[in-house]
Amino acid sequence: MTTLGGLFDLDQLSEAISINESKMAEPGFWDDQRAAQKLIDENNQLKTKYDNFHSLAAECEDLQLTLQLLEEEPDAALQQEFEVTLEKVEKYLNEYKLGQLLNGKYDGNNAIVEIHPGAGGTEAEDWTEMLLRMYTRWADQNGFKVMIDDYQPGEVAGISSVTFTVIGHNAYGYLKSEKGVHRLVRISPFDSANRRHTSFASVDVMPELDESVNIEIKPDDLRIDVFRSSGAGGQHINKTSSAVRITHLPTGIVTSSQAQRSQLQNRVTAMNMLKSKLYELEQEKKAQEKAKLEGKQLEIGWGSQIRSYVFHPYTMVKDHRTNHETANGKAVMDGDLNPFINDYLQWKLQQKN
Repeated sequence: MTTLGGLFDLDQLSEAISINESKMAEPGFWDDQRAAQKLIDENNQLKTKYDNFHSLAAECEDLQLTLQLLEEEPDAALQQEFEVTLEKVEKYLNEYKLGQLLNGKYDGNNAIVEIHPGAGGTEAEDWTEMLLRMYTRWADQNGFKVMIDDYQPGEVAGISSVTFTVIGHNAYGYLKSEKGVHRLVRISPFDSANRRHTSFASVDVMPELDESVNIEIKPDDLRIDVFRSSGAGGQHINKTSSAVRITHLPTGIVTSSQAQRSQLQNRVTAMNMLKSKLYELEQEKKAQEKAKLEGKQLEIGWGSQIRSYVFHPYTMVKDHRTNHETANGKAVMDGDLNPFINDYLQWKLQQKN
């Protein structure tokens, strides 16, 4: 258990909880309600991790005891119980190790995800909808919530664009691995000749930022339009002009929200998305400058696919950065993305070293 305790940094975890609880007991703690609630949420996450360690330690002790009993006297039912518990413990350990790789500034934040189809009309729009379903299923399987912020249906099928927020601790840390161009190869369901088609969609992932992040946005740099909501997330409010579109004139960045019930709420959501996009734009500029200084060439544009999903003439999903691949394409489209995310985080860690 010494090794396990070291893995979980139990003393450090306990000290962090104590420090937070001391802050929560100070006079005036609730003067800044937003900051207070943020600290409480962070402390609850630390407590959950601390409690989970003790639960896991108890599970490990049970495993050791069960193994001793099985060595003394084999028993089929006990063997099955041992295997189920072992699988559960291994799963949690893998999830914890994955979480340990998330040490970026905003990794713990919610994630704002945008998906846009590439050239190809209905084919690409259908691929965009397939990706939305994939990420929604991944979120469901991993305890995250999904809120559709803006949804524009395709003319025939699929989606012409969609923006959604994945809500939960470390959502951005996990989903930042998905940013880039995704390529699909399949027999088209929209082609009467049953020909093979290649489609592209771009996925953009940004951390949701709160008021503690200071990004200057001048009112004169904004054009704000209101319109009637439509499509998924907008059905209950499409009789009034409650949807909001914000254009940042200096950069041409456009954000829109139609998921909320009021124009004011949608305006706040669209502004938060704009803040996240401007932050990402600044980070990309810094990465470009750093690459120039180091003599590196960053790949940008539709040629830089991060992952291919091939369903004809064979089945394979392959990440072109890490070379992780699987022949179980159906599982991937049903949300089994953690192996890809894990390999990406490991690969990203190696890039820094």
